[in-house]
Amino acid sequence: MKGSKMFSGVVAGKAEIASINKKDETIQMTVAYTRNLLTNIKIGDSISINGTCLTVEKFNDHQFQVTMMPQTYEKTTFKNLQVGDKVNVEQAMKADGRFEGHIVTGHIDNVIKVAKRKINENAIELWFTIPARLESQIVPQGSVALNGVSLTVMDVKNHKFSIGLIPHTQDKTNLVHLQVDDEVNLETDILGKYVQANLNKEKF
Repeated sequence: MKGSKMFSGVVAGKAEIASINKKDETIQMTVAYTRNLLTNIKIGDSISINGTCLTVEKFNDHQFQVTMMPQTYEKTTFKNLQVGDKVNVEQAMKADGRFEGHIVTGHIDNVIKVAKRKINENAIELWFTIPARLESQIVPQGSVALNGVSLTVMDVKNHKFSIGLIPHTQDKTNLVHLQVDDEVNLETDILGKYVQANLNKEKF
């Protein structure tokens, strides 16, 4: 993972895993995409795949290849994914680009599970279990990134939080397919991390 790039959580759309090859201490993954999904892609680019920041090593007009370390593979949902699975992709933000969503670093904090799924008219409400160490970083009306998608927290209670998927998000991302006990990559808001760190310092 590369820490020098930033994403917004507004994903370009869904791509598909074409291959996953484990070789010694590295894992190479090839992702297939439609031509209009990514623009001006080049070797060395940072790209978010299901919210994880990785580096483009090879590409053509319909596929790109990345390599991840075992730590990244085991810490994220990649360890459970298979060829043919859909993944959310987003290219790193340009310095002069329009900013939407929220600041997403591409560093996954935890893998979390769907606790409840509910249909509300044309929206899907999803509840997720919060790991204890991250509870203070997730607040109502705050931001989280799930599989790289920037979302607003609707509610927080009983060690769980909820988000809503509007039709556009359902169409553009792989979150629409989530069912109870399915896992996603979670990144909490970087601003919340700094607030928590400063509050912890004040205790000493």
